[in-house]
This record gives sequence, structure tokens and C-alpha cells, in this order.
Amino acid sequence: MQSMRFNNFEIVIEKEPEDEGYLAYCPALPGCFSDGLTIEEARINIREALQQHLTVLLDQGEEIPQRDSIVHVEELSVGIPS
Repeated sequence: MQSMRFNNFEIVIEKEPEDEGYLAYCPALPGCFSDGLTIEEARINIREALQQHLTVLLDQGEEIPQRDSIVHVEELSVGIPS
């Protein structure tokens, strides 16, 4: 079993302006976004998107970016293989 380290990422969940559902994204990771029909579904989906995005960054030998300051909307703790 792989060990995990946990990083915190701020996410934003917004109501979709033109359809049902919610858009979720992580400002610290451009291109990392997801959606869901409910806020909870969007939160679950963005967690999965974060894990996939971070796995790709690590596989490519890239640093995991962390933002120093942002208006806090919500924070998730995401497991990352170490």
C-alpha cells in the first residue's frame, strides 16, 4: 500500500449560469475543473479531478503549485501518493 501525504487546495463552486448544476474549479491548478448537478456532487467530482490532475503533475516530475493567498471559498484535503 502506498503512503499518502495530504495537501490542502482551495476550490470554488459556482452555480452554472445557463443550466442546471454547479461548476467546480481549483484556482491554484489552471485547467482543473469539474461539475455536478448538486453542490455535493460537484465537490466529489472536483476531488477526483484534483487527484487525477496532481497524479499527472507528479508523473511528469512537476511541482505541485500552492497559492499563497486567495479569498477562501472552501478547502479540501486530497491524498497524493508519495
